Amino acid sequence: MNMMDMFGKMKEVQSRMKDAQEGLRNVTETGESGAGLVKVTVNGLKNVLSMEIDPDLLKSADDREMLQDLIVAATNKAMQNVETKAREHLRQATEGLLPNIPGLNLDGLMS
Repeated sequence: MNMMDMFGKMKEVQSRMKDAQEGLRNVTETGESGAGLVKVTVNGLKNVLSMEIDPDLLKSADDREMLQDLIVAATNKAMQNVETKAREHLRQATEGLLPNIPGLNLDGLMS
């Protein structure tokens, strides 16, 4: 492979990786806690998109600590779930572009 071909391939890789990373905005996952009383949806960029709280949890000020715990649990679950989907999205978006090199880890591209 000559140098020009190699540079062309690198430009293609960079372009596809940029597109794949931008596509992470559309990869979403929802985490639930308290048997669905709290639901948090995040995207592949690890941004919280929405949160739903069952109205019954808001009736008593005494339940504040429990509500906080449920929000944290639902958010953490959504983040864990979206991580898996984001990895798969990046893998599919770059499939065939990069050789299968043992030890090559693209996980840093999601941060």
